[in-house]
Amino acid sequence: MKRILITGAAGFLGSHLCDRFINEGYFVIGMDNLITGDLKNIEHLFKLENFEFYHHDITKFVHVPGELDYILHFASPASPIDYLKIPIQTLKVGSLGTHNLLGLARVKKARILIASTSEVYGDPLVHPQTEEYYGNVNTIGPRGVYDEAKRFQESITMAYHTFHGVETRIVRIFNTYGPRMRLNDGRVIPAFIGQAIRGEDLTIFGDGLQTRSFCYVDDQVEGIYRLLHSDYVYPVNIGNPDEITIKDFAEEIIKLTGTNQKVVYHPLPINDPLQRQPDTTKAKELLGWEAKVGRAEGMKITYEYFKSLSPEELSKEEHKDFTDYIK
Repeated sequence: MKRILITGAAGFLGSHLCDRFINEGYFVIGMDNLITGDLKNIEHLFKLENFEFYHHDITKFVHVPGELDYILHFASPASPIDYLKIPIQTLKVGSLGTHNLLGLARVKKARILIASTSEVYGDPLVHPQTEEYYGNVNTIGPRGVYDEAKRFQESITMAYHTFHGVETRIVRIFNTYGPRMRLNDGRVIPAFIGQAIRGEDLTIFGDGLQTRSFCYVDDQVEGIYRLLHSDYVYPVNIGNPDEITIKDFAEEIIKLTGTNQKVVYHPLPINDPLQRQPDTTKAKELLGWEAKVGRAEGMKITYEYFKSLSPEELSKEEHKDFTDYIK
């Protein structure tokens, strides 16, 4: 039985990856410090013999006993609200945490895939974004802590590959959605759905003409799975190129939820990207992958998930108090 370590295992994407690799017959070791993750996302796995969980902060030394075949590094705050509240922790997990895991991969002779992001492109001057585009990032802006953590993560990963011969893979993840997203994490899908369910006006930042491209979580997990098992070491975009303006997306949410809220407009946050659309040519050619789940189908499933949450969860304005984590 192949053994795989998945960091950020209690998070949205990490938990779905745990499910996938369990179903593929792997022994899965989940690791998370629960700063933004939630054990309820993986509690269904605790009874399984081929799953174990370590409550650990990967910015500190990482030890996993026994052999290890693969590592998936998905530990990081991934929402603007989070990384503006815990900027140092965001930088540390992308730098120190990545360094620790690359060292573990080297010792264990394991293949490691790191989760990068479309944010490495910043507010892009090229559209759609190809892997060859170097990006337009404000290193000292409020979002720079996340963008630069991920850019450094890519650099040190390639250095370990070229200098130490570690088997590495890099996925650049574009906006992904689905069940287990945190309702109040500040991203547009849970924000809109939460507002619709609670009967609040839908909040758009800016004029609403900025675009996003939303990829359903099952498609994203399939792309990551294929990339891990490929022989390609350079970054690959995984996302759904079906682009939509935020204004049009708000109208889709109102139609999906059967509500009649108004849309209200607020100023655009600093350095918020105006366009997001992946060029997925590489994923198609190298992995035989492309997004299969349309937005209408994926959003229906996601809406049903959010409707199943308790009234307490739906009314909660803050996900977590980070006070204990800020030293």
